[in-house]
Amino acid sequence: MGYFGASRLIALVPICVIFLNTVGLLVLSSASLSFVCHNYLLKQIIWLALALCGCACMLIVPIDWLKKNAAVLYVIAVVLMMAVLIPGIGPRINGARRWIRAGIGNIQISEFAKIAFCLYFPRVLTKSAKLAFFPSLLIPFFHIGIFAVLLLMEPDYGTTALFLMAGMIMLFLNGFSAKTLCFCGILAFGLFALMIALNPVRLGRLLAFMNIEATKATGSYQLWQGLVGLQSGGSLGMGLGNGRQQLFYLPEAHTDFIFSILAEELGYIFALLVIGAYVLLFVILWAETFRIQTADTFLMANGLSLFLVIQSAINLCVVMGLLPTKGIALPFISYGGSNLVFSYGAIGLLLNLLRTSYWEDLSWNPHTKPASIGKPV
Repeated sequence: MGYFGASRLIALVPICVIFLNTVGLLVLSSASLSFVCHNYLLKQIIWLALALCGCACMLIVPIDWLKKNAAVLYVIAVVLMMAVLIPGIGPRINGARRWIRAGIGNIQISEFAKIAFCLYFPRVLTKSAKLAFFPSLLIPFFHIGIFAVLLLMEPDYGTTALFLMAGMIMLFLNGFSAKTLCFCGILAFGLFALMIALNPVRLGRLLAFMNIEATKATGSYQLWQGLVGLQSGGSLGMGLGNGRQQLFYLPEAHTDFIFSILAEELGYIFALLVIGAYVLLFVILWAETFRIQTADTFLMANGLSLFLVIQSAINLCVVMGLLPTKGIALPFISYGGSNLVFSYGAIGLLLNLLRTSYWEDLSWNPHTKPASIGKPV
């Protein structure tokens, strides 16, 4: 019968993913009506085919092989993130260098760096947990810092925050005390705030967010139009294709703010159903990962889950006006090939990790964490 037969909850994971992706394609077909010449829907379907292939590969690749080659993948990810900063390799789009040009679109390297990070960082954590206090803390933050610095150079503040949050939670799961991590978090937040204060564009964006009503025609225009879309749909929505915000009112309607179009055209009830699908997906994955008894496998699975969870939460909070505007895609729904491939690859790798762990230890205990996780520091 195997793992997929033994765990009934895990069967809901592909159902949630298919539901979210189907909704994404439907809303994209409407949100991209003003950009018919760009063939966004066709491109997304092509990316979906590639994402499904990536998911299948991640589902069958031997976990031992991934662990053995994690350092190589980590180095490749770092080198590629350096390469996008070089003019001529990384095109400058909207003032940032985050992509490498490919046949059907641009590939955002940081999306694939997430998987490399989740494969290699657990090895760093399990080895550093045996060291004294400062080395056990400094070594993991050094590896987080490598990605953070490269992302800030692009610049991509949102993904930087995503790596920091995921890395610190993985540290906590590895046994570091909450007090120690809170101090590190406050320090990181202070440095982050200082960089924003020294950057006129991002400081202006933050100040505009603090007074949306007064800046709705300037700095908060995108967020204001997104909120208008959220409020316009009512409980049942205006119907697919009948929304107004995608008609050049809302910038990035097919990418970062696609949830606003979803709420406008399908209504609050359906929007809550979509949020419920995300919550169900992540609760199942979180519950299943805590069955894993091997330290590095446990941390790998949680790292992949964290990147999906935090990214979804940030996007939804931005669209709802709870966070300043930031270009982070909504997994499985937003237009964008790199994030779609990463999201499917992460799900495939998660299922592979869970299945492998099942065969490694059939005596699961869902109420205990892995015994080999490091002691609190």
